Amino acid sequence: MPNPNPHIDPSHPVIRQLDEAAINRIAAGEVVERPASAVKELVENAVDAGATRITIDISGGGKTLIRVTDDGCGIAADELALALSRHATSKIDGSDLLNIHTFGFRGEALPSLGAVGRLSITSRIAGRDAAQIKVDGGTMSAVKPAALNSGTVVELRDLFYATPARLKFMRTDRAESQAISDVVKRLAMAEPSIGFILRDVSGPSPRITFRADAETGDMFPAMAARLGRIIGRDFAENALKIDAAREGIRLFGYAALPTYSRGAAVAQYLFVNGRPVKDRMLTGALRAAYYDFLSRDRHPVAALFLDCDPELVDVNVHPAKSEVRFRDPGLARGLIVSGLRHALADSGHRASSTVGAGILGAMKPETTGARIYQMDRPSQGARQAAYDLQAPGFAEMQASFSAQVPETREDAQGPLGAEEHLPQNLPLGVARGQVHENYIIAQTATGMVIVDQHAAHERLVYEKLKAQMADAGVAAQALLIPEIVDLSSDDAARLLDIAPELTKLGLTIEPFGGGAIAVREVPAILGEVDAAAMIHDILDELSDLGSSQSVQARIEAILSRVACHGSIRSGRRMRAEEMNALLREMEATPHSGQCNHGRPTYVELKLADIERLFGRT
Repeated sequence: MPNPNPHIDPSHPVIRQLDEAAINRIAAGEVVERPASAVKELVENAVDAGATRITIDISGGGKTLIRVTDDGCGIAADELALALSRHATSKIDGSDLLNIHTFGFRGEALPSLGAVGRLSITSRIAGRDAAQIKVDGGTMSAVKPAALNSGTVVELRDLFYATPARLKFMRTDRAESQAISDVVKRLAMAEPSIGFILRDVSGPSPRITFRADAETGDMFPAMAARLGRIIGRDFAENALKIDAAREGIRLFGYAALPTYSRGAAVAQYLFVNGRPVKDRMLTGALRAAYYDFLSRDRHPVAALFLDCDPELVDVNVHPAKSEVRFRDPGLARGLIVSGLRHALADSGHRASSTVGAGILGAMKPETTGARIYQMDRPSQGARQAAYDLQAPGFAEMQASFSAQVPETREDAQGPLGAEEHLPQNLPLGVARGQVHENYIIAQTATGMVIVDQHAAHERLVYEKLKAQMADAGVAAQALLIPEIVDLSSDDAARLLDIAPELTKLGLTIEPFGGGAIAVREVPAILGEVDAAAMIHDILDELSDLGSSQSVQARIEAILSRVACHGSIRSGRRMRAEEMNALLREMEATPHSGQCNHGRPTYVELKLADIERLFGRT
């Protein structure tokens, strides 16, 4: 077999020191995975430099050209060569690797980029002349004068030309451009006070693919405006403000209502000290906060920021700095779960506005081609007189309704007879009728509400059952013969660490020698239980998320089924007082805007939108 490397003697391999160019190319493989990685490093440098405007130009999906222009503090001419040296940085002095307040600190990005592409840096600091330096595949040129008003321009051409094998692993230009856009949007979310422009200059004329102007004002309004621009206006309209703190860690940001969810986890943005991260523990905490409100095939939408002392989190665990490690991961996870659940509870009966918008979008009024004339809305007196005249002619329509709320002359002239006199403290309005034995039609001061009576009552009963269980505790059923489950010593220790929490849920376990544990009690509400399978499910969740909701999820699934069977069934006619009582209870119960499976319990239609359907605008 021929020697695969002619420069190394297979009979006597010799340890040698790699040259600087090889070291930088190896480092580039860790730091610069694809064009989006290069954009991330360069934009983070611009943010660290105090830039207020950052422009990113790309061509060929970033493989041909990446140019990042900023108005930051710049780099002095006599420091340009040093900036391209490995492990040279202005972010830290090396004395404390935990007290890090900047995005970059490793000093690897610029030399790595210069080792695998054609890199040029043009920069100017205030009061001095601009200068430029170039690196071509690791070969550095001399610093020379240049023309630039302020800030820094970093231009990277022909990425990976020095390591052509890496080019074979690149995706299409379109896919790489999309990855770059995602990176820029995540960084823009964390920095609403900075303006971002992303342009594709591949064609004859530059095309702006993303733009976010700098937001002004207080933190939360500026953040909401920036998130609305990036995630979408619907998110901004249906997001809950999150602001909670515990033991030195602060959680803030926005999370969407359960009825505003996605079919995949593609709109979950997590930041630690302003740094975009992808952390399984944090995403697991987000999922746990919503698990009682969403079905398994739906995923929450959120942009959450965790701020803490840099010494409480280690950001130096991965070259790309996309992973972090908390000193107390349970504290961070618990803050996310409790902060989100409090916000969801405070939202009350609210459901997302996109539900009503979707209904209106599905309605297609018949078009006849005839000219539509706008009529003035008649007064209440004129309308009532018209209703009295029309009533005999519409008697045959009575059978079309499942139930009607009888309206007396006193009602018609009283506070509930006209929408302008509806009580303002009734968000879900007053019941006017029931159709198809399942849907309550209610009139509000600004429109109408359609309520799914079964779904709404199911949620109300479910919340009552949960509250009763929380007050009285979970009843435990002692096993006649304890079930012994054999585990590894590590798994047994992890389970015994959370034994007190499991006992509160009716599951009692004890050590049984070696790696075995004994299951002595199980939650009575679950009936006959495969204790071994339950224990292994809990262990799987502990490995994946760092905590387990398995037992609680099973208990609440039983409560959900009980609530479903104990709620008002579809097909039952309801009296007026029953319908109004259901509406009032929905207004007073948290999470009543969605059923136990995450679907909306009611749809609100504004009068202006309804009139638009009939051409009355």
